[in-house]
Amino acid sequence: MSARILVVDDEANIRALIDEILSEEGYEVTAAADAKEARAARKDQEFDLILLDIWMPDTDGISLLREWSENGAPGTVVMMSGHGTVDTAVEATRFGALEFLEKPIAMARLLTAVRSGLERGRVMRNLRMAAPASLTSIAAAPAATPIAEADGAAAKHAEISQPTEHNGVALDQPLRDARDQFERVYFEYHLARENYSMTRVADRAGLERTHLYRKLKQLGIELSRGSRRNDRTPDEVPTAHEMPAVRSEPPVYSQRSHEYDD
Repeated sequence: MSARILVVDDEANIRALIDEILSEEGYEVTAAADAKEARAARKDQEFDLILLDIWMPDTDGISLLREWSENGAPGTVVMMSGHGTVDTAVEATRFGALEFLEKPIAMARLLTAVRSGLERGRVMRNLRMAAPASLTSIAAAPAATPIAEADGAAAKHAEISQPTEHNGVALDQPLRDARDQFERVYFEYHLARENYSMTRVADRAGLERTHLYRKLKQLGIELSRGSRRNDRTPDEVPTAHEMPAVRSEPPVYSQRSHEYDD
């Protein structure tokens, strides 16, 4: 079954173009023009990934993401905006967004973000399913024998004990904290594996280097500037702030005037 993706953007040409690109890649796409349509779409079905614009006329994307987060898991969300800031990106990740795409969005960048978001969403769903699976196996265990009952409180405690950790992630904590813990372990692993090469870690995670820096800052992962310079590989060209080079892919342009750009 193909992945289901919800595209929420008030610009009709952007919605149609993203719909066309993702449909050609085999994804099942649903488009929504505003927050009202997005809410209705989520009531009708579950989505594997949501591409959510920030600036919309009735309810902005950050407010809608906060609403979904407060009502439970917001789902796997990638934010989009033409005038995003670092503070906006950090706020979006605080409410559960996985990534932040800046418009105009190059087609290759869009597809990379979609594949990365779907994979990370799959990992998080597996983590959520781990606890119920453990409870099911406990419930299916045979009843205690009279000998076991004679053991008293110790036997009873052994029967009802539940795992509180899975793959190094504590399960007895809010989902947002569990996701942050998983992402912290994930990025620390790849930073060490790639010898702190931000280019290679960004490519492996499917992120722009600017967003990778934001994510590491939001997760509280400190980088050693001195060791970073010493560990730079020959294929990396240093810039003032480790900013990525300008990409040459054709962007997804908005046809509206700048007065109404997101």
